[in-house]
Amino acid sequence: MALDITFTLQDEDLAYFRDVMRKAQSGAGNLDESEILKSVKALSHEIKADVPDFMASRLKQLDTLVAMVEDAEWQIPTEERDDVISALAYFGESEDLIPDHIPALGFLDDAIMIELVVGDLRDNIDAFTEFCEFREREKGRRDPSTITSEEWLIKKRKELHSRLANRRTRRKKSSSFRIF
Repeated sequence: MALDITFTLQDEDLAYFRDVMRKAQSGAGNLDESEILKSVKALSHEIKADVPDFMASRLKQLDTLVAMVEDAEWQIPTEERDDVISALAYFGESEDLIPDHIPALGFLDDAIMIELVVGDLRDNIDAFTEFCEFREREKGRRDPSTITSEEWLIKKRKELHSRLANRRTRRKKSSSFRIF
């Protein structure tokens, strides 16, 4: 028998979680990017085997953020890279709000944090996903005698990076609400 539990986080609740995120980010200030990525990948690998469904789907999103930073062809812009690494810092910390070993509830705080991070980085995730889909789709369709893979990837990457920069500018003008 499954049990659905629904709850709403008010602005004060979200502010609390964002504050916890900021503290984790400042505490991870002594870690470099590679250490953060290594910790997040280890966490993801370690907990994938025995997690509730609500967490498994969110871990895929965390894996996407790591892939976004590590994908050499994507060449994530510096400002976006810093945002992603900053967001991943929380998940690189060994201690979090609810200890992960508590059955069913241990990953609730992680799921909430992933939702916040993914919401804030939605444009980046969408652009990266579109780039990956484009890359995969075009591998079999392009004519190597007329255009190289590097040329078509550069064109698509520039288009998506430009879109990200425009959205970032609009977002900064319209709102100062971000977790980082």
